Amino acid sequence: MANVVVVGAQWGDEGKGKIVDWLSERADIVARFQGGHNAGHTLVIDGTVFKLSLLPSGIVRGGKLSVIGNGVVLDPWHLVKEIDLLRSQGVEITPETLMIAENTPLILPFHGELDRAREGQNSVAKIGTTGRGIGPCYEDKVGRRVIRVADLADDATLELRVDRALVHHNALRNGLGLEPIDRDALLASLREIAPSVLEYAAPVWKVLNDSRKAGKRILFEGAQGALLDIDFGTYPFVTSSNVIAGQAATGTGIGPGAIDFVLGIVKAYTTRVGEGPFPAELDDDDGQRLGERGHEFGTVTGRKRRCGWFDAALVRQTCATSGVNGIAFTKLDVLDGFETLKICTGYMLDGEPLDYLPIAADQQARCTPVYEEMPGWSESTEGARSWADLPAAAIKYVRRVEELIGCPVALLSTSPERDDTILVTDPFAD
Repeated sequence: MANVVVVGAQWGDEGKGKIVDWLSERADIVARFQGGHNAGHTLVIDGTVFKLSLLPSGIVRGGKLSVIGNGVVLDPWHLVKEIDLLRSQGVEITPETLMIAENTPLILPFHGELDRAREGQNSVAKIGTTGRGIGPCYEDKVGRRVIRVADLADDATLELRVDRALVHHNALRNGLGLEPIDRDALLASLREIAPSVLEYAAPVWKVLNDSRKAGKRILFEGAQGALLDIDFGTYPFVTSSNVIAGQAATGTGIGPGAIDFVLGIVKAYTTRVGEGPFPAELDDDDGQRLGERGHEFGTVTGRKRRCGWFDAALVRQTCATSGVNGIAFTKLDVLDGFETLKICTGYMLDGEPLDYLPIAADQQARCTPVYEEMPGWSESTEGARSWADLPAAAIKYVRRVEELIGCPVALLSTSPERDDTILVTDPFAD
């Protein structure tokens, strides 16, 4: 049976939540493979709005197993809070519907404190983090001093892990003018939260591999977008993990041969939250209009998103680095009513044309967009569920995007409602 990886193909906020929810109906398991609670998904189901930032989108669908993989960094207190919120909205969450990899790293309170202290004292160039401790936790994972879910089950191991982490972090805190970490209070907090996390702990790598052998369909869900990838994003204004499709394998413990289809989620225009280069950004009425019509405010932070025209050069890059087989094109309805639309097809760098965004930060800053114009449409595309419902100019726009990025449209979304989706190619088709 086909297994599908869903990745954001821009800077995040592409509408992954709705698409994953829509696809989850065809899946047996939805597995989250990277990131933390710094990126949000908004789902609208039968008029009810669900806001997720840590749990996989499939959690709101009955009869599905949701999995948090080892590539995720987990704030246990946020986990409990998010579970309680969803339960208050009528969502059933049990160890039969949610599993957390035993080797998942834990975000602790001092990670967030360090994150915010660094950002607040960085006078050179702010990264624009959410301050939730995601980066410092990933640092501890690589530094082999992180506390993992399985460590909560054994008190002697937990104390050893905490002591190792505190040697490092108290030295950092001293340099930043922060008070030392209260060891006893931290251990008490971890012992208190442990049962609420351990009830979901499982050997996720084994569960997924056994499920694959049994013919189950697995949907792998990422957070953020590929342009925030730690290696292939606009470094250093990136997240602290790999976001591209290859991370689905290492972030869950399933082999890369298990991935049958990569679906890239692409917004019909471009947005970005926080700092960093954005060649196609608009600081005019068109940019303001895109933001207002698209309700471009972060699900987690509430921060206003920067808006610009569709950047085909960037999406072409992410389709290559993630091996995208097809895209889900979202928020087409936001473009309704524009007399003229522009698409960024490449850049000019010091008078020379480029068809990709270079890696070097100084070169990125000097890149200026090259646009081609297309006529817009006055008719509404909102709620369209077939090609016949779309204006001719809208169809031409979509087809031109396909040509420029070198990848076909598999799904077309025309509103936040899950059923307002045009299916071109079923990613789960065998």
